[in-house]
Amino acid sequence: MILAVDIGNTHIVLGCIEDDSIITIDRIETDRLKTDIEYAVILKGLLEFNDIDLNSFEGAVLSSVVPQITSSIRRAIKKVIGCDTLFVGAGVKTGLNILIDDPAQTGSDLVVAAVAALALYNTPLIVIDMGTATTISVIKGKADFIGGAILPGVGVALNALISNTSQLPYVSLEAPKKCISTNTIDCIKSGAVYGSASMIDGMIRRIESELGEKATVIATGGIASSIIPYCEHEIIYEPDLLLRGLTIVYNKNKKNYN
Repeated sequence: MILAVDIGNTHIVLGCIEDDSIITIDRIETDRLKTDIEYAVILKGLLEFNDIDLNSFEGAVLSSVVPQITSSIRRAIKKVIGCDTLFVGAGVKTGLNILIDDPAQTGSDLVVAAVAALALYNTPLIVIDMGTATTISVIKGKADFIGGAILPGVGVALNALISNTSQLPYVSLEAPKKCISTNTIDCIKSGAVYGSASMIDGMIRRIESELGEKATVIATGGIASSIIPYCEHEIIYEPDLLLRGLTIVYNKNKKNYN
């Protein structure tokens, strides 16, 4: 069994993978102030809650967009399951040909999502990850990561709107019955859900226009399930894409890692 960990700006997703099957998935809040001991206590508690034998792990793999806590999480993993952690970064085999201006700037979350998408579907691919930020990655050819876009996340944009206006209330992220809404709460929901879906549709159209061909579009991330159903394009929802990508990267590197 391996432990796969994706550290995002808002949440940390942890998955236990055995024989390439995801056994458990847990999500905890990303807290930049927690120590490795505090994270170790949380990790141990989650694994024991899920009846996972702490001695059953052969290794761990991690992607992170929060460098402030990456080392703390790696130390916590070592304390709990006794394994070093493979970090998805420079020098790790992924199978991707990263063609952006500075490949070192490519987030490890984008890398593992692209790796998983390539394992599941043919190129060209558009991979959309909807979390704190909405990221769009484009892969073509055999495995060419050619770039993409970064947009404000739906939750971030919604919170900014409400925080910077005096009379707008906080609302849940759910679609109203109609796009043309007739009260303040539904108007905010319409903008957040239908507006975000339209933005995704618009980006897909522009990307496909630049590619000169249609692409398979895949979406993942904590907010995707609230937005993707309202998009006009056909978009495949893959909630476990990053964990699957982490597993593939681990398997590509485990001989050198172990």
